[in-house]
This record gives sequence, structure tokens and C-alpha cells, in this order.
Amino acid sequence: MGDSPALFYRIAKFICYLFFRYICRWEVRGQENFPREGPAVVVSNHVSFWDPVAVGVAVPRPVRFMAKEELFRIPLLGQVIRGLGAFPVRRGRSDRQALKESLEILRSGQVLGMFPEGTRVRTGGLGTFHNGAAVLSLKTGAPLVPVALKGTQNIFSKGWFRPFQVFIGEPIYPGCKGSYTPFEVEELSRRAREAIAKLLSEG
Repeated sequence: MGDSPALFYRIAKFICYLFFRYICRWEVRGQENFPREGPAVVVSNHVSFWDPVAVGVAVPRPVRFMAKEELFRIPLLGQVIRGLGAFPVRRGRSDRQALKESLEILRSGQVLGMFPEGTRVRTGGLGTFHNGAAVLSLKTGAPLVPVALKGTQNIFSKGWFRPFQVFIGEPIYPGCKGSYTPFEVEELSRRAREAIAKLLSEG
């Protein structure tokens, strides 16, 4: 991101931080686990449209999110999320451009944000994980950083803003870089899902 988008990101993050801390009274744990430098793939459960904002504010480094392409067609919203560094992905089919951009983000040492379930799971439980995040991790050597969100589906309920929690787990490093087998992809994805489930159960 250039200077202007980076400034916009910092301002937006600060405003959201004040809102989450003083209005919602959120709780964040595990920020010390996040890698201070180098590429990383944030993988989180997904229960609310608030989730990208909660993750982006809780994580100590800027996060580039992959977001469904439909959002970029909405007037104003599309401009805002693009200004925050998000980029579109076509869900349910192969998207070479999204893959290319994801690889460029990681190879330049930035942080990529993904929701492996692919859509919101409104029950609060964990859905099936797609393997895209694990593939990117294995291709680039970037660790997966599990993040568990608890209560974001109730941030605004019954006419008021409610507390929620964000738990950041320890990085999960791939066993190899560049070449990998389908088993290694499935195994890494399974480890990430189990890490998030554990964070949710301990919170």
C-alpha cells in the first residue's frame, strides 16, 4: 500500500479501536503471538460482517483481506474497503487474479487475512475449512496465524453495543515451502481449524 492508503488504514483502525475499546468494551488476547515481521496468513472463524474489522484492529500489523467481489460493486463501500487494502475474489470458482495478488502480498512480507469457511457461520460454531489458506502458506512458507472471534455476531443487539472477544493463537508454520502434497494441505488446514476451535473453547 502506498502512503495515502496506509494513512487511511491507520486513521480508520484508530477510530475503530476507540469504538471497540470504549463502547463495546472488547477483550483481546494473544497479540504477543503475532509475528513482528515477515509474511503471515491470518485465518479466522467467520460469524459476522464485523469480523474483518475486529481482526484488522486486533492484529498489530496491517492486514490485506480477500473479500467477495460483490462487495466492491456497492457504491462507497467498495471504495472504502479497497482503500483499506482489500481485494476481490470470486467465490465458488478458481480466481487466478486473487491467487496472484495473494502470493504477491505474502512474497512482499505483508499480512494476508482470510476466512477459510468461505462464508459466515451464524450458529457461532466452526464450519468446514477450504484449503486456500493452507495452499498459500505452503507455497510461500508464511505461517498461518489462528484468530478466534467470540461474540462478534452480537456486537449490536437489542439496541446497544455489546462486548466481544478476539483471541490470537501461536503461528502454525508449514513443514515445507514450494512443493507439497494434498495430504500436507489437508493436514495444515486441519491444524489451523483445531487451533481456532481450541481458542474458542478456552476463551
